[in-house]
This record gives sequence, C-alpha cells and structure tokens, in this order.
Amino acid sequence: MDKKVIQEVISDQLVLSLQKTDVVRMNRSLPDDNEVVVLSGIRRCGKSTLMQEIRESNTERDYYLNFDDDRLLRFTVDDFQTLLELFGEMFGKQNTFYFDEIQNIKGWERFVRRLHDYGNKVYVTGSNASMLSKELGTHLTGRHYQTELFPFSFSEYLKLRNVEFTTNDFYSTDGKVLLKSEFNNYFKLGGFPAYLKSGNRQYLKSLYQSILYRDVMVRNGLTNEKEILELVYFIASNPAKLVSYNSLTKAIGVKNATTVKNYLTHLQDSYLVFLVNKYDVSLKKQLQNHKKAYFIDLGLIKEVGFQHSEDNGRMLENLAFIELKRRGAEVYYHNNKKECDFVIKDKNKITAAIQVCWSMYEEATRKREVDGLMDAIETYNLQEGLILTESDEEEFTVKDKKINVLPVWKWMLWQP
Repeated sequence: MDKKVIQEVISDQLVLSLQKTDVVRMNRSLPDDNEVVVLSGIRRCGKSTLMQEIRESNTERDYYLNFDDDRLLRFTVDDFQTLLELFGEMFGKQNTFYFDEIQNIKGWERFVRRLHDYGNKVYVTGSNASMLSKELGTHLTGRHYQTELFPFSFSEYLKLRNVEFTTNDFYSTDGKVLLKSEFNNYFKLGGFPAYLKSGNRQYLKSLYQSILYRDVMVRNGLTNEKEILELVYFIASNPAKLVSYNSLTKAIGVKNATTVKNYLTHLQDSYLVFLVNKYDVSLKKQLQNHKKAYFIDLGLIKEVGFQHSEDNGRMLENLAFIELKRRGAEVYYHNNKKECDFVIKDKNKITAAIQVCWSMYEEATRKREVDGLMDAIETYNLQEGLILTESDEEEFTVKDKKINVLPVWKWMLWQP
C-alpha cells in the first residue's frame, strides 16, 4: 500500500477515536501484564468504545488503527512493517498498540506475535469468533487473554438513560415501578448502543445487513443469499426453540443438512446466533442431540423475525441466555424426564439450574416449570433452583430443595 495513504488513515482516525462516550464499559477485569488482549463480539456492540476507554486510561495511546476502513482494503500482512515504521516516525517510540477489526487482514496474528515477542502490549478487537480463535490458538497460545462483549446489559442501559438506583429500589414501590418501566423499554428496544441513542429502526436494518453480508456472506464466500436470509428469519422468529440440522433443512428448503450446518457455523462466528447443546457427559451425544437456538439481541430479533405476543416467554428466555453469556457462563439445556431451560457448568460440574417463563400464574405453567427445574436439581444433586419471570417473585421449597422465583429485571441488576 501507499505509505501516504496509511499515514492519512492514522491521522484521521486519531482525531475521531478518542471521543467521549456516554457509558463507560471498563467495569471488567483485564490483565495488567504484557499478554495480548482480545476484545471480541458482534459488530457495533461496543468493542471499539472499550478499546478507546483502555487507551484513555494509558499514557501510551497513539499507536492505533481501525482496519474497518475502506482506504485499507488493499492492506496486507506485508504492510504491517510500514505501519510500524510510520507509528515511530509520527509519534516516537511507544510500546502499546491498539488494532480494531484486525481479523480483516489475513496473517495478522504473525505480526501481533512479533510485537508480543519484543515486549510490546497489544490490544485487538474482532467480530469473528472462529477466525480469532483459530489464529490465536495457532500463533498466540498462552500469550493472550480474550473477553467477549455483548450489546448493553440492562445495567448499562440504565446508565445510558441516567437512571440511578440502589438495592433499596428493588423493594420500594416507586423504585420498582421506575425500574420495571425502564425494563419494559429495554425489553422492547434491545441493547445496541447506537440504536438506543437514536431510536431509528433503520439503523437496526442497516446493522443487520452489514453483519449478514459483510461478516457472514462475503467473509465466507457464500452466494445463496435467499437460503441464509430464510435461515436467519426462521431462527429470529423462533428464539429459544429446539432445532436440528434436519428440521432446519426442511424449514428453509435447503438440499442437505450439511449446508445448514455450515451456515449456522458462520452465523455463530459472527455472534448473530447461538446454539446451545443438551447437557450430556458424552460429547458425541451433545453434538447429536437437538439444539436450542438464541439470537444476539431482542431489538434485532424484532427487526429480523416475526413475533406474536404469546412469544414473550421465549423472548424473555432469549434475554436471560444473553445475560448468562455476558456473565461468562457455560450454558446447556437439560432434558431427562423433563426439560429445564438452562443448566450451568463450572469445572466439569453442573452448578445451577434455571427456568424462564413469562408468568407463574397459571397452574399448568407453574407445574411444568417446577417439575422441569426439579428434574434438573435432582439429576445434578443441587440444593436449589431459580425461576426467572416477567414480574413474579416468591420463594418456596419442594422436597427440601429451595426454589427462588425472581423477575428477570431484578436478576439482571444483581451482580453475579
């Protein structure tokens, strides 16, 4: 690439990048050593914002480049040395580097490995799970720390809205009314920061198209747009439902299940869709069983899919799943004699069981949710279980096992 073009991009981005943001996302632990820090997640979820917060907190902040820039389309691994020289010429000697969407450059991991080997600190962001994982695993094993970002949590949404609260508000009438009202809006809008600020649904449509075409189709050389659109539409219209490769093959009219499996892999890599396995000690059986499909964000679901009002329970389950992912949980579903929405694995052991439903009011629903939860509790020898609802709250025991029922909004605001 022309050295002057790279210099121009560096200069332009330096002016734009350190702008103040509305919500600080630095409330996460990052290693204070020379390991490579990788921030990954779906496009426009706030990775760059967190990168800028890190830069603001460091004395060395000038060696920055965002590769998601049309002027860098011809940038290749051979241009990294030119970039390194330009940084030195423009800013003098520094040892901290910041690279946004670096996975756009094939072979990037070799350059980052070189920087690390020479004692530099490197921060990178990326929006493709498997590319980052594969490349990091090949060249940076034991030399990196990876953290995944998601659209705004309910707590971050409240910060954006300048709503302050304490745990006392969980119990006072005024506090509960305020937080529940805000949660209703969050449940409707989702958590993408720019959409929450603008309220422009066109933004969500544009974001979805960018993810689908740039991060899924172009990046993976896919050409059958119709099949992929129908697959995403089906999942967005049926969040939290059991699916199989064969059932999806029939639903969207694809010729074979392998094609659907490949599509789903690419959708998961882009962080748009998540598939959850049934828990089994046998990995082979986990892979063979039906999956539960979830979507990255409720606002995007409503833009992409088709929902009825009776789908609210599954939307609530989808929201709870993303919160569990945000907290770093390893999530499965349970289905032995009865089904339980989530079981959480920690250190080769199931440590928690969670059900999600809209309301416990109807007796049939209450029995189904409690029976499924108890099946998981007894299977994994747990002492208690949790049922998340839209607004119900109570505590009771079944066979000496404690069952907590909590509103999702309160659970989301409690620190894990």
